[in-house]
Amino acid sequence: MIAPADSTGAHPRRYALITAARNEEAFLPGTLAAVIDQTQRPERWVIVSDGSTDATDAIVQRHAAAYPWIRLLRLPERRDRHFAAKARCFNAGREALADLNCDYIGNLDADITVGPDYFAFLVDRMARNPRLGVVGTPFVEDDGAIERHSFTPRSATLSHVSGACQLFRRTCLDEIGGYMPVKGGAVDWIAVTSARQKGWETHTFPERLCFHHRRLGTGTHHAALVPFHYGRKAHLTGSHPLWALLRGFYILGRPPFLAGGLLFLSGYLWSALRRAPRAVPPELITFHRAEQMARLRQLLLGRRRPDAKPAGA
Repeated sequence: MIAPADSTGAHPRRYALITAARNEEAFLPGTLAAVIDQTQRPERWVIVSDGSTDATDAIVQRHAAAYPWIRLLRLPERRDRHFAAKARCFNAGREALADLNCDYIGNLDADITVGPDYFAFLVDRMARNPRLGVVGTPFVEDDGAIERHSFTPRSATLSHVSGACQLFRRTCLDEIGGYMPVKGGAVDWIAVTSARQKGWETHTFPERLCFHHRRLGTGTHHAALVPFHYGRKAHLTGSHPLWALLRGFYILGRPPFLAGGLLFLSGYLWSALRRAPRAVPPELITFHRAEQMARLRQLLLGRRRPDAKPAGA
């Protein structure tokens, strides 16, 4: 049965995807195969090549010849690699979708694979709840580790949506203006938090998983320094100092992450002492810190209750 169009004329079950890709010849074929195998394919998939110098463009062109809903959009070559480029690519892809009649637009990283009903599942959840602005799932890395958010209540964990794959309601995406181009990172976190600031619900559904084939954070940094750069991003996005301190100590107290905790705290303090400029508007920082303090109270009250269940139970 074909669902009727909504009041805006958009089809409530149609979605489009955008993928930013820079020299992704090693991982992109797997991502392409996963999307082609979806039980519900996107109306259009714009793969934005960010000046790739390997076989990325050729791989996309070959698949686009067989599947007309796949489109290649090439941006000029550049030398540096940073997170603002992802925002630039996503926003360029969003502009390329301006003429498309669909209700949902998703970001899908070029090193992600998913099961065949992945997007049908997410679209169905969005269609059921018109207040959902951004949805996604946890991801699993190649070593079998599932994405976890330490020092966070379960309710907050489920309101965060990983940047590996984020499906936006189009009206929500229009309200937040796409991805904010921040060189230091956290562009996907900013998008999700901005959606909540504007009154949208955001949710991660653990019933499905996506699979991340490059260790998180290593696309732009050495693996050993990833916690340091997470600390920098915590300051960059305006995390409350108390929250950052407690989170660092939480990581310190959970072996084998001693070095990770020290690096996280060092990154936050280094950025704070340098008075590095914040990357987000003051009103978003205020909203973010209010959420953090509410979660901290939730954590403390939960631990003081004798009948409290562990997070995730």
